[in-house]
Amino acid sequence: MTSGPGFEAYLSSKRIDSAAFRSAEPDVWESWKKEFEQMHSNSFTVQKLNLINPVRRKYQLPLTPETDPTQTAPPPAVPSPRPGKPVMKPRPNRTDLDSST
Repeated sequence: MTSGPGFEAYLSSKRIDSAAFRSAEPDVWESWKKEFEQMHSNSFTVQKLNLINPVRRKYQLPLTPETDPTQTAPPPAVPSPRPGKPVMKPRPNRTDLDSST
């Protein structure tokens, strides 16, 4: 009934080393996998919200350059300012100038 990634892909998306988690706590890993297969991944996340962070701290995946959040992209280039638009003043009507004299 799962919709989306498998359990191991889900754990890697949460930055949890699935192999290390499975070898250290096989009973918990198996029960989580069974529960994950029976519900949507978002429901599983909400249900295990308070348990995911401690597991992530114990079995952290090593960061790769592609997934490292501390590496920042170069700042975007700042476009050069465009010159201002010329101010167009209305020209006085010629007939107004002739009639005043």
